[in-house]
Amino acid sequence: MLNHYEAVFILTPVLSDTQMKEAVDKFKAVITDNGGTITNEENWGMRKLAYPIQKKSTGFYALLQFDVKPSVIATLETQFRRDERVLRFLTFRLDKYAYEYAEKRKHNLKAQSKGESETKQEKEVDNNKKQED
Repeated sequence: MLNHYEAVFILTPVLSDTQMKEAVDKFKAVITDNGGTITNEENWGMRKLAYPIQKKSTGFYALLQFDVKPSVIATLETQFRRDERVLRFLTFRLDKYAYEYAEKRKHNLKAQSKGESETKQEKEVDNNKKQED
């Protein structure tokens, strides 16, 4: 049986954008290679830490929501611990209420991003009409 999980991890701030994406892809591969599916991925970007971790005051935050067998979590957390790019991580199983909240949040984020892209397209159409007049 697959459970719903969420992992938030902080990557060191000295990474470039491509290196950060490679690190996230590595953890996604651990999940998918072990029969899991990624349901949501969010990049929260560079944020200030509440307190220094390994003498660093900022870090790249990333969130993964996924469905996987419970036995895979130990493998994933071992990969988090072994990777020098990871400053901190937290993995937890979502109960039904947290899962429902996460789904609503995911749909709201998609609707917002869709609304922003539609607004940009509407502005472009308005600008084109003004130029024609």
